[in-house]
Amino acid sequence: MSGTSVDGLDLCYSAFTKTEHHIWNFEILKTETYAYPEDWEDKLLNSINATATELMELNSDYGFYLGEQVQKFIRENSIQQVDVVASHGHTVFHQPQKRFTTQIGDGRAIKIVTDIPVVYDFRSQDVLLGGNGAPLVPIGDQLLFSEYDACLNMGGFSNISLSFKGKRIAFDICPVNIVQNHYAEKLNKKFDSNGDLARSGHINFEILETLNNLEFYKITGPKSLGREWVVKEVFPLLDQMKTEDALATVAEHSAEKIAEVFRFYHLKNVLVTGGGAYNTHLISKIREKTETNVIIPDPVLVDFKEALIFAFMGVLRIKNEINVLSSATGSSRDHFTGILV
Repeated sequence: MSGTSVDGLDLCYSAFTKTEHHIWNFEILKTETYAYPEDWEDKLLNSINATATELMELNSDYGFYLGEQVQKFIRENSIQQVDVVASHGHTVFHQPQKRFTTQIGDGRAIKIVTDIPVVYDFRSQDVLLGGNGAPLVPIGDQLLFSEYDACLNMGGFSNISLSFKGKRIAFDICPVNIVQNHYAEKLNKKFDSNGDLARSGHINFEILETLNNLEFYKITGPKSLGREWVVKEVFPLLDQMKTEDALATVAEHSAEKIAEVFRFYHLKNVLVTGGGAYNTHLISKIREKTETNVIIPDPVLVDFKEALIFAFMGVLRIKNEINVLSSATGSSRDHFTGILV
């Protein structure tokens, strides 16, 4: 997994078993986050501005880079058995309304380096079927974490999945780390540790109201966000103020939007994972605004749940079992996705 916030490459070695009653169980065996070298961080952050030929070259190069990191992970952890590598790749473009999404990191290059079967490009087929290509984790939430009313991931964006009227629905709620990290970097920090920078700022309530009323929040049903939306809609608003105040304002915005969803669906308990789960300022604000029991699990699950579920999606793909729910993405049908090489 490589998230839009470019805070590193998550590798998760997992085992999955299915009981005779068709219940899936999982075990997380080894995990690691490899920080990107500065040159790769720059390449990924600037990939949105690449020419077509530069992007094709980056797609190949990044595929080989991913293969090398997988090999390193296997070697460092003395891993003996790998049935499949499931690679999310790194999202550059995501415009499902125009029927395309782009995750670089050619899976064929990963296979050439590792000589292990690879499943990659999990999103494109869903977009071609009229879906958002996201969120994809609800299949894992439904089959691996059914004891919770909902699962909330707080990465670059916050997204939620829950059972509603007999179906698993899911959608992106609002930006989180993609904005927080952007402004923290202006203060020479990689991220806003514990939300301390946001805590020190002052909320601009006029801009908060504008943020809260952006057109995206009026859309119902499956919906997803991309970096382009943040650049166009969010940064111009927050750039008008002092950096700490921008952080304070967007934290309040994220908390309000997440709590609004909790209240609307009358959620009793929610499992919260992703880097945003460590932002104590943001978590406390969410708790203040809702009666929902916000559950933060052990750090391994906080950090690697999304990678775990993409591994699970790879397992479902090699078994030709459904790994994308149309009720979550808005596509025309449930389907199994991912190119297997």
